[in-house]
Amino acid sequence: MNYLNIDKDKVLPVVTELNVLLADYHVYYQKLRNFHWNVLGKNFFDLHNRFEEMYDDTKVKIDEIAERIITLKYHPISKLSDYIEVSRIKESSPLLTDVQMVATIIEDHKTLIEQLSKVTDRAEKAKDEGTIDLIGAYIRALEKSTWMLCAWSKDTKDELNTSFVE
Repeated sequence: MNYLNIDKDKVLPVVTELNVLLADYHVYYQKLRNFHWNVLGKNFFDLHNRFEEMYDDTKVKIDEIAERIITLKYHPISKLSDYIEVSRIKESSPLLTDVQMVATIIEDHKTLIEQLSKVTDRAEKAKDEGTIDLIGAYIRALEKSTWMLCAWSKDTKDELNTSFVE
């Protein structure tokens, strides 16, 4: 029974990119746990809590991505060795400073947003509205999280674009 109303030949590219995204999120999740455990310094409380919020959110996304792949009638990749091999996000040392950790996460967000865009592109070609809807929400949340981390990283003298204010 084809309850998806999606051309099955156009689903494979969507699933392929979703599996890359699944791998990216798994490595990202572990990196957030690493940073949560190992952050030190005056920003400990803020970042320890923020990293925990982020990995809790990521854990939900991992499950949703895997379940979307299953909904599309494929098995998601599920071995740690496959995640490490497929992911464009790489592991990090626990010996980074708080500032380096945040900078690393911001770079990972760029990678995740690129992969989310690839998934969206493939889903649009397949007319896969379920995946498009899921991924759109992820992009919006990740952009907001990135903005907040960038704001945390900025010097208090930095300013936003003022072209719309007097």
